[in-house]
Amino acid sequence: MNEPAPENFVWPNGAKLALSLVVNVEEGAERGIWQGDKTNEPVDELVTGLKAKIRVHGNESNYQYGINRGAPRILKLLDEAGVPATWTVCAQALEKAPWLADAITDRGDEPCSHGYRWLFTAFMSEEDERAFIARGTESILATTGRKPVGYLSRYLHTDNIRRSLVEEGYLYHMDDYSDDFPYWDHVNMGDGSTKPLIILPYAVDSNDMKFWLSPSFTPNMWLDYAKRTFDELLEEANHEGARMMSLGLHLRIIGRPGRIWAFREFLNYVKDRDDVWIARREDIADHFASQVRP
Repeated sequence: MNEPAPENFVWPNGAKLALSLVVNVEEGAERGIWQGDKTNEPVDELVTGLKAKIRVHGNESNYQYGINRGAPRILKLLDEAGVPATWTVCAQALEKAPWLADAITDRGDEPCSHGYRWLFTAFMSEEDERAFIARGTESILATTGRKPVGYLSRYLHTDNIRRSLVEEGYLYHMDDYSDDFPYWDHVNMGDGSTKPLIILPYAVDSNDMKFWLSPSFTPNMWLDYAKRTFDELLEEANHEGARMMSLGLHLRIIGRPGRIWAFREFLNYVKDRDDVWIARREDIADHFASQVRP
């Protein structure tokens, strides 16, 4: 069982709840025959389970919608609300959309690595996974001018990924859904020693992927769930100890005109609270490290 937040722990400005807005940028880095892959990306709103090795042009354009229209809508709402975000970016996606890399940088937001491409690394060797991480790291540094300090894989990764992240100089790892507060992991470095790595838990239950999963949420349902999650965590934070909330978004999902309003409503609900700290994940990790020893 993870350690609870220390009794006297508070986020900056006395806040008890830290809110992390996470925008996933995967579009252009997904699997596809057009990319030279053997299969097409099966997660979409058009064609699923297609086994024929042919291009699915409609699906490709569905992902591209996230870059063309979804990203500008999300950026506009973040700017209007005046709040920061962490962008979990597949490096190849930013290589293909340098304007978005510039927009993230201009806002002072955090680019967090989501790997070089939107691929599973669990079937790679440790060496290949480490090279995959390093390639993404170098690419994000080139497109944004910043080396990422956080990492989110596409769920399936090897048992050794945290050792590779430590070796690459990462501050935190977010492939974890076990808590509502950060914690330290002591990573086995393979030579008998251990090194600390911050684990910054993420969340899938409030993620906008619930629009795609069965049974799927409507925008009203998603907004209600996000607000109730926020309210409950804030209540716990004020009476039981500090908490953290993650809200995951995708350009091609929440960025649709029939859904984007729900994100606007959520931002309006939380943006002016003085008892909540809306922050980049790197800042959450840094503050946690300053208050809790590994």
